Amino acid sequence: MIRLENVHKSFGNNEVLKGINLHVREGEKVVIIGPSGSGKSTLVRLMNGLEEPTSGKVYIHTHELTKKNRAFVNRIHSAMVFQQFNLYPHMTVLDNLILGPTKLKKMNKSEAMETALHYLEKVGLEDKAGAYPQNLSGGQQQRIAIARALTMKNRVILFDEPTSALDPEMVQEVLDVIINLSHEKNFTMVIVTHEMGFARQAADRVLFVDGGQIMEEGTPEHFFENPENERTKAFLSKIIR
Repeated sequence: MIRLENVHKSFGNNEVLKGINLHVREGEKVVIIGPSGSGKSTLVRLMNGLEEPTSGKVYIHTHELTKKNRAFVNRIHSAMVFQQFNLYPHMTVLDNLILGPTKLKKMNKSEAMETALHYLEKVGLEDKAGAYPQNLSGGQQQRIAIARALTMKNRVILFDEPTSALDPEMVQEVLDVIINLSHEKNFTMVIVTHEMGFARQAADRVLFVDGGQIMEEGTPEHFFENPENERTKAFLSKIIR
């Protein structure tokens, strides 16, 4: 579903990604972890066309993701949940959710509303359809942002540290929603996170990124119980006690 071939990304003289090769299978749930500044967020942003590779190629399904076609590819295949919620404050929750499907996918309003209400129920916020974002907690707003991504009916959902902007007591409610989604086979998910317990629960495969390279990858069992790379071992020893 997602393929990166020898992808390099530089910002000026700073080479952030150094020859990434990655294949995410349809329906797979991949969690990306690593230290701050390692290139994790840049990697997932490349998968959504928010950044362009300096060299190399990115494919979503059968389409190479380019500057010219990225709007089309994303509209058909992928949606993204960011660190910040990015909800329109002057619009109700329901109006936030149906905006993308009606404007970008030309879905009729009644279908968009039915879909939005379905996913609001899935994230446990069906009673907030008429509320405004400023009247919701941060955890509720992020769950709304997840429902908004799902309402687009795309097969690829990308998450860029979806709990990093939340107060600690709100983190688990968002992670629980993503864990529930991870059990559904019709979604391909790539998730950048610092939450190691979540990675154990939700991932089919864990990638450790450091210095712009994939240093190690494997099942959660392999990664957390028997890592092979010395840099991976050092990283885990500092965050898992």
